[in-house]
Amino acid sequence: MNTKIRTDAVEHLIDALLCLETKEESYNFLEDLCTVNELLSLSQRFEVATMLRDHKTYLEIAEKTGASTATISRVNRSLNYGCDGYELIFERIAAKQNE
Repeated sequence: MNTKIRTDAVEHLIDALLCLETKEESYNFLEDLCTVNELLSLSQRFEVATMLRDHKTYLEIAEKTGASTATISRVNRSLNYGCDGYELIFERIAAKQNE
């Protein structure tokens, strides 16, 4: 993880996220925490990551999500050279779907 984001405030936020138990709690917390545009941007990045993992082209991703090629490129860089946070979540989602 990038040491620049390892602050007390980020740690407090992560602790708060780990306390959420249901989708409804998550919706409520994120709606209070983020603007609509911030939340939509986060969800767009996750959708981009999902589509990149499924080997969709930048054009297909841009058309479906409305993401810019710069956003798609940043997400792609995270998938390839990041901390494997996306991969962890993809694995857990797949495991949950196979239960």
